[in-house]
Amino acid sequence: MKRAVAIALLLAPLAAARTQAQVPADSAPQSSITVNSTLVLVPALVRTKSGDLVFTLKANDFLLTDDGIPQTLRLDEDTDSQPLALIICVETGSDGVRHLEDYHALGPLIDALVGNVPHQVAVVGFDSVPTLLHGFTPNTDYIAHSLDTLEPGDKGNATLDALAFSVDLLRKQPQTYRRAILLLSETIDHGSHTSLDEALRAIGDTNTIIYSVGFSSTRGEIGKEASKFSSAEPGPVHGCFSRDLGTDADGKPIQPEDSRTEQNYNCIAELLPPLRLARMAEIAAVNALRRNATESVAHLTGGEFYKFKDARSLDRDLVTISNHVPNRYVLSFTPQSPHPGAHALSLTLKSYPQLSVEARSSYWVEDAPTRKPQP
Repeated sequence: MKRAVAIALLLAPLAAARTQAQVPADSAPQSSITVNSTLVLVPALVRTKSGDLVFTLKANDFLLTDDGIPQTLRLDEDTDSQPLALIICVETGSDGVRHLEDYHALGPLIDALVGNVPHQVAVVGFDSVPTLLHGFTPNTDYIAHSLDTLEPGDKGNATLDALAFSVDLLRKQPQTYRRAILLLSETIDHGSHTSLDEALRAIGDTNTIIYSVGFSSTRGEIGKEASKFSSAEPGPVHGCFSRDLGTDADGKPIQPEDSRTEQNYNCIAELLPPLRLARMAEIAAVNALRRNATESVAHLTGGEFYKFKDARSLDRDLVTISNHVPNRYVLSFTPQSPHPGAHALSLTLKSYPQLSVEARSSYWVEDAPTRKPQP
């Protein structure tokens, strides 16, 4: 594993002239949230209590459970040379407008993020809708120019739509590439058409890691916007995870979120242990996305979240991320006959209680496609 990042690169001046950015195609690919994979990647960051990175562990030092069931792990020994596909996903609308100048002169930091490996980098901007501002290119000068020339968007902030859009773009990259998203946005989603359940699928059914740098929204209607997303699971009328909870003593429909959540947890208790743990993890993840989408997507994928205040704090956070990107243990396992839906992952260390480990907490398995009978 790579032991250090060339910090001197971060201090290098920007090129005196930028090459004009390429113009993306008029019609960007539509997002899709269906993918099937037999290999689950679990990048893990291990640190001491003082924050120093640890590089000497082996696969048998880790214990991974999938829905509570221990898995056989493999460890990729030489990941620092593996190519990287990175999308920089930037909020240009809503409160993101006041931070557009903070993204100027990020060229050296982008170079540090991708390191000295083959790479493809793209830029997605979003307000009410996501837009591919610059397609994948190995030329980071083009990417820096795109960030230097961002235009203010409308009053929307469709973070979940932008993430689903970005994940779909990354799926089209070669399978040999690591996949990552750098998300720069406020913490609460405003106006996405992607539901919380769909967002959970999008970030959970692909081996993409998300690094988030988020700033607080100044909107007074945060609670109102967040409440538009429903965490209720589809199901039969009046049944487990149903959207229709029936009526109260006065004949009025039961709507409160706490009643719906209580009903869901009562139904969970009736499930077998592996499915019970998976359903609990799914509900917890959906609720976390509602409260703070930017932070939650980072934790769910095993990435990191940092609070964004100004250009100086952004530079500091990107330096930290650039040091962590190549220095993660890349663990993997092949689930045996995994059930469709959410899976709860737990990664711990067997014999090192003094160390902390950060890794993705879930992944998603889609239903197998139904084959039509041959005529």
